[in-house]
Amino acid sequence: MDFKDRDGLGAYTADPFAHERVIFNNDTSVIIQDMFPKSSVHLLVLPKSERNLLHPFVAFEDPELLADIKVEVERAKKMVANELRRKYGKLSKSEQPRIQARDADEPPDVLPPGRDWMKEIITGIHAVPSMNHLHVHVMSREMYSDHLKRSAHYNSFHTPFLVPLEKFPLAKDDPIRLVGHGPWHTVDLVCWRCKRNFGNKMAKFKVHLAEEHEEWKRE
Repeated sequence: MDFKDRDGLGAYTADPFAHERVIFNNDTSVIIQDMFPKSSVHLLVLPKSERNLLHPFVAFEDPELLADIKVEVERAKKMVANELRRKYGKLSKSEQPRIQARDADEPPDVLPPGRDWMKEIITGIHAVPSMNHLHVHVMSREMYSDHLKRSAHYNSFHTPFLVPLEKFPLAKDDPIRLVGHGPWHTVDLVCWRCKRNFGNKMAKFKVHLAEEHEEWKRE
């Protein structure tokens, strides 16, 4: 099968061992690094289920698939948290007690927890996916990336257009089913951290996101 354009993600589940972006593979799912990450750490969980070409609203009506994908999303969240700690731990004020204990001449048997990087992660599916194969986004929430170029890139992750797995299975009359038909891509750009509204000024907003990123990683 030729995996081009909107079918591109199918290549990773068809032959996981052929792709460097694959960082985990088992019988139910593949976890990959997003080719165009919209934050500093951005993974995708791709189920191998025969339902993986269905819209997620339909696919996640299957309780077995939903249960399997939730397990793998938790796995991916731990991967993202570990990578955030690796990238930013030395800079983070909240992480210092853990680092000092770890590097002590006589480190304790149990290290202090340090910063809770799991709280810095967002997950979910897009109400109208850009790719045909079922995939769940697992990513750091700060939206700091060179690939964040348009307002839709940001708003697709910080509006109800991103639907968390906890919402599934959806009731037949759940209003979430209509989110993709709404004006989500034209709403104002609002900072996830300070809630400042930038209207549609994407260039100015990206400068602000970079400033917020510097402060966020030092928390």
